[in-house]
Amino acid sequence: MTKEAAQRLEIELLFEALYRCYGYDFRSYSFESASRRVLRRVGMDGLGSISELQHQILYNENAADRLLQDLSINVTEIFRDPLFYLTLRQQVLPLLDEYEHLKIWHAGCATGEEVYSMAIMLSEEGYFPRSNLYATDFNNVALDKAKSGIFPLEQMRLYSKNYQAAGGKRSFADYYHANYNSAVMKGSLKERTLFANHNLATDSSFGEMQMIVCRNVLIYFDKKLQDRVFNLFADSLCEGGILCLGSHETIKLSTLSRRFETISGDQRIYRKKW
Repeated sequence: MTKEAAQRLEIELLFEALYRCYGYDFRSYSFESASRRVLRRVGMDGLGSISELQHQILYNENAADRLLQDLSINVTEIFRDPLFYLTLRQQVLPLLDEYEHLKIWHAGCATGEEVYSMAIMLSEEGYFPRSNLYATDFNNVALDKAKSGIFPLEQMRLYSKNYQAAGGKRSFADYYHANYNSAVMKGSLKERTLFANHNLATDSSFGEMQMIVCRNVLIYFDKKLQDRVFNLFADSLCEGGILCLGSHETIKLSTLSRRFETISGDQRIYRKKW
């Protein structure tokens, strides 16, 4: 067996152990991305092999938690990709006027920046009082940070720039207050948000939604897991519901593509037909 084949087998066995012991399923994650993160953890812990890491997670829950943080994707910003939010404001929200009540699911919400972005936009466009947001992730550490609404104060200049480019109607400073080196988002922004643990790889649908936002998550999944998640989203969206993906993700290659029409190809926004 070559070194590369042996290393792949070690990683497959590691993910099988992680699933059997803790219920987190990374067996269908993109191998290249996952392997880089595993090898980084091996180096940071000063271990001699991936098998040593597997032994650690079998007998030490703290070691498993560290690996889970490594495997969780938490790269995000408030109003990240401003043109996406501008498209939501101008083209998508008017499509939702027919619904008396809106349920919006942020799947894989990470540390919550996009959830607060949505709350701000809905507030400015008059939809917030009749909306409920559901923010889910499998990473409880990230969820706790999302619930807190506390972000580095140094990021506010970038977030303010994003907000203005996304069609913001006020001063971004109206939505947070500074506390030493942190910015604390206004509590009113999460009054209509439920934060909950949900694993896209293993859990079931999440109710009937008018919109699902899952951006820059599926790129880390293999084709089989992507298809599972697309089925999950199709089952969770009402007829006419909106699906928002990341800039490098598309439903076009999925067997579910015939059930969706494209609202914005550039911004990867789709509407369920049936």
